Amino acid sequence: MKRIYFDNAASTPLDKRVFEEMKNYFLADYGNASSVHTYGKKARIGIEQSRENIACIINAKESEIYFTSGGTESDNLAVKGIAYAYQDRGNHIITSSAEHTAVVKTCKFLESIGFKVTYLPVDKYGMVDPADVKKNITEKTILVSIMHANNEVGTINDIEEIGKITNEMGVLFHSDAVQTFTKLPIDVEKCKVDLLTFSGHKIYGPKGTGVLFIRKNVMIQPQIHGGSHERNKRAGSENVPGIVGIGKAAEIKIEEMESEYKRLKELEEYFWTKINENINDVYLNSHIEKRLPGFLNISFGDTDSEAVLLSLDLEGIAVSSGSACLSGSSEPSPVLAAMGLSIERAKSSIRITLGKQNTKEDIDYALTVFPKIVKRIREL
Repeated sequence: MKRIYFDNAASTPLDKRVFEEMKNYFLADYGNASSVHTYGKKARIGIEQSRENIACIINAKESEIYFTSGGTESDNLAVKGIAYAYQDRGNHIITSSAEHTAVVKTCKFLESIGFKVTYLPVDKYGMVDPADVKKNITEKTILVSIMHANNEVGTINDIEEIGKITNEMGVLFHSDAVQTFTKLPIDVEKCKVDLLTFSGHKIYGPKGTGVLFIRKNVMIQPQIHGGSHERNKRAGSENVPGIVGIGKAAEIKIEEMESEYKRLKELEEYFWTKINENINDVYLNSHIEKRLPGFLNISFGDTDSEAVLLSLDLEGIAVSSGSACLSGSSEPSPVLAAMGLSIERAKSSIRITLGKQNTKEDIDYALTVFPKIVKRIREL
């Protein structure tokens, strides 16, 4: 059976070039990067090269790049770390109703211990209005956390405008850029962002690797205590192969960013056009233009997303019904609910996210399968 993977927003396959770069740090240069002997020094060189690669990509200083175990840890470190470090200045945080659960649940936790959180609404595309950010900032506001692009629908927020507002009003700004790192240009100086989150396994790098950019002179309370690793911000022996892997993945992706953006945009537009031609009562749950390339969140009227997903899987096609972090939940997506979608439309949505391994032939095969599955489920 032909198998096709259309769930690249959940995770991507490891690039073989990344694997080759990592392999040596498993088998030869396997020392602890904190050790002073040659093995340790070679491991340290690998880490610092990755730090340099990532800093260069986002126009940051190497000393502003911190390695973590993934996007979730980076989000937690950013939001909790700022809340604890600046609580003597205020206890108010602003985020949106469509953020990743790593931010939303962290904010809910902070509310339980006395912090105040404002959850901004999003429009029908899942986009935050920068004007809403400005009007909700008070003298007690210490942090604004708004994601760069939504992980379920792909809508891109105007973080440059939000960063301009927070910078002018003296409030720290964090953005979850897990879905946009190396897919869209990011310049931390231009965006005026103070903290930025990345993840390795979204960019053809290894799972269990993440990055948090922390602007110089921004205080943050560590969430893991122990040794003095990552300049006392994140204790624990570094995952040297993983860090080398995320650095290499970022290096490769940034070189391919422009051509891959164009290719994925063309494939996505072709896919959406053909679905519309072959299936009626179908809706795009995102902005038609301000959306990540290769991102399609679609609702098929009179269907159930789980039934569609499982039927596609039996035909060898992997898609999702939203965020992988919410899999198993019977409730409709909080993101789609925040966008104002009806329960029926939200529960009939699937997320198709294309990657660099996908081709027009993959889409053509999928287009022979989709209409039959939707028709069968509607008849049932």
